[in-house]
Amino acid sequence: MPTELTGPAAPQGAGVPPPEQALPVAPPRLGDNRAWWWLGVHGGAGVSTLERAVPGGRDAGRAWPASVRTEPVVLVARSSAHGLEAAQNAAQQWASGMVTGIDLLGLVVVADVPGRRPKVLQNLVRLVSGAVPRMWEIPWVEPWRLGEPPLSHLPKECAPLTRDLARLTRPV
Repeated sequence: MPTELTGPAAPQGAGVPPPEQALPVAPPRLGDNRAWWWLGVHGGAGVSTLERAVPGGRDAGRAWPASVRTEPVVLVARSSAHGLEAAQNAAQQWASGMVTGIDLLGLVVVADVPGRRPKVLQNLVRLVSGAVPRMWEIPWVEPWRLGEPPLSHLPKECAPLTRDLARLTRPV
């Protein structure tokens, strides 16, 4: 079963104010055959690890990809206050219509520490999830921190992410 929508499937435009901090838009990239872009909304979000753990995407280099065609994008953030606020800004940037030609597939929240999240951060995750089409959560994986190959230590939460992205980016 695909991951359900948690928020809007398209930008809302005029009713959404622009964020205080916006990510840049990259120049067009030609000849890329990846199915989607991983957009890390802050440094250390976990994009390079996800790129190896869930093949098919490419690192957008912390900038919205500009192109002549619509680009599928997955936001990536750590579950810290800083990471979630950066995700909220990126979602607001998309929702306000500041970026065009983007098919925002959702947000991946990567655990920043092992264990349960404090309630204030759990509430922030819930708030941000309502601003993006869908959200996936990846738990803390200690072997990844130690430099182990992501494919040899995949948490079960990567399966729905992989399945959903394959379904969402399949050519029609």
